[in-house]
Amino acid sequence: MSDRKLALSAWESLFRAQHEIFTEMSNDFEGAELSAAEYDVLLTVTRCASHTARLREVTANMLISQPSVSRLVDRMVARGLLEKCPDPEDGRGALVHATEAGTRAFRQLATVHGRSIAERMSTLDEDELRTLTALTEKLRAR
Repeated sequence: MSDRKLALSAWESLFRAQHEIFTEMSNDFEGAELSAAEYDVLLTVTRCASHTARLREVTANMLISQPSVSRLVDRMVARGLLEKCPDPEDGRGALVHATEAGTRAFRQLATVHGRSIAERMSTLDEDELRTLTALTEKLRAR
């Protein structure tokens, strides 16, 4: 198999695996209080000290555009999941803080979602998980 065919085969396999896994994982969010995007916002925010993050940090971790993140955060503020305030260190920026309700909703879903991820990834042994992590990090660093 030529290098190009091998690269295409590897890409297709990676793409199909990602699609199948995300389709399966989307079941975790059916009927949940949070959407997948809201979960991602809260994942970023709750990992920060005092459950507070700069909006630009949240945006950098999301796979959607900055205006979409801003609208999503505003909707989450309206729902009582987040609080938003000016960033005292950057007058143009904002800080977002997970409320008790947001943290609680995140933790409930994280338990279910974490279990699903662990179950799906259990088909790989520890060495394979380390290899997969190294390979995907290498692809992302390019």
